[in-house]
Amino acid sequence: MIGDITVKVCGVTRREDAEAAAGIGADYLGFNFYEKSPRHLTLDRYQEFAADLPALKKVAVVVEPDAIALNRLAGLDMDFLQVHFRPETNVAQSIAGLASWGPRRLWFAPRLAPGAQLQADWLQWSAAILLDTYDPEKFGGTGRTGDWNHFRTYHEQHPNRTWILSGGIGPANVRAALAATGADFIDVNSGVESSPGLKDPVRLRALADAMIR
Repeated sequence: MIGDITVKVCGVTRREDAEAAAGIGADYLGFNFYEKSPRHLTLDRYQEFAADLPALKKVAVVVEPDAIALNRLAGLDMDFLQVHFRPETNVAQSIAGLASWGPRRLWFAPRLAPGAQLQADWLQWSAAILLDTYDPEKFGGTGRTGDWNHFRTYHEQHPNRTWILSGGIGPANVRAALAATGADFIDVNSGVESSPGLKDPVRLRALADAMIR
């Protein structure tokens, strides 16, 4: 943790970036296996450096995975599965395929448009809900901040659930984000990068410094 905030550094594509994340006190590493993401990591590439990763919890990030994708991921040593999906997708139909992960290892990241509401069964089927900035074409990774008031409302309505704040968080705005949302768990990505998929150790350290000053 950094201070009293749990931190996930997502979009990790290199061992050295994982080590830099561990060095500032991050708790989780996120690896993006979505092929359309600029931070896409192939399974082969991940396995090249997996054995040398620091001892942090690992999260596989996927978008509406099919059975083939889930079977491939099953061979990796991942602690959690972060599933991004459109709200209109029938998640119930996917539960059978996700069942091997169990609800304690599933994180849901619905692509919620402004004004859209979370569904109660998403809370039931997952251990955490990640709320990212809405984009009609993308599943996260926009680098823009989202609706912080919306996040705070959900966090206060369901205080016993795990809520993860994501979207454009970096050294310059992390304190404002925490104050506005009451978040105790954040996901950082583009805000600590020099370019997509390449984490900047200077920005990572600046993030940590901003959180504890």
